[in-house]
Amino acid sequence: MILYTKDISDNIRNSIKDEIIQYTKNFRAPHLVVVLVGTDSASIKYVNAKKRACEEIGIVSSVIELESDISEKHLLAEIEKLNCDEGVDAILVQLPLPKHINTNTVIMAINQKKDVDGFHPHNVGHSLLGLDCITPCTPKGIMRLFDAVGYDLEGKNVVIVGRSNIVSKPLIGLFLEKNATVTITHSKTRDLKQHTKKADVLVVAVGKAKLITSEMVKEGAFVVDVGINVMENGKLCGDVDFDNVYEKCAFITPVPKGVGVMTITMLLYNTMLLYKNNLENFNRNKI
Repeated sequence: MILYTKDISDNIRNSIKDEIIQYTKNFRAPHLVVVLVGTDSASIKYVNAKKRACEEIGIVSSVIELESDISEKHLLAEIEKLNCDEGVDAILVQLPLPKHINTNTVIMAINQKKDVDGFHPHNVGHSLLGLDCITPCTPKGIMRLFDAVGYDLEGKNVVIVGRSNIVSKPLIGLFLEKNATVTITHSKTRDLKQHTKKADVLVVAVGKAKLITSEMVKEGAFVVDVGINVMENGKLCGDVDFDNVYEKCAFITPVPKGVGVMTITMLLYNTMLLYKNNLENFNRNKI
């Protein structure tokens, strides 16, 4: 079954929109600020998509555009202004950043209570411990897919191809919380096929077009394709050779119209969580 995510996403977005309508009867709307450094075309495209999604459900979305040669010191100063602004609930620094800026330094500079991406060490640590926190958007969106189709992960063999801090590493803890058995593979893994062939659930997030072929996939597997690659003809494809794999799968997410849709939806969801936390703190301080 090809798992197009629009309906799942729409249900979540409509629920968030209904919540916002209720909250804004007495309070301001949620406010997400995106910091965009430079003019990378892919980053601009992503930021515009996020802004449109926010506007559709009632989240105020501001974009701070900074020159690509901005110093790290000045970027950190901009982030600190947002940290101190009570009217800002959520902060997102669009990645990747220019090479002269240390990404980890920037991530750690964001107030953990406004860290909508869930990349701050505080949130990463809480996630691994199974504690309440903001979970990174793509991993959270992937887990919502299993819930949406009623797929029980307990006891399943999960193989993740890739070891990124943004997707693969957070997924380890999330799958373990569901009592799955998790294997991580990467560029140094020997004989990748021997691992992927055993996977009940296969998550691929490496950014290498059509890496996973039919003979590497178990019959009846649940395949989640996180990769986004641009072909010579300008079309998008994933890390899975979709046309030759999908018939073997119980479920498979396409590219596009798959995981990417859920990632943006979880950004909206996380923004709403931070907004509600901010309002709770505001009301508590008034008492």
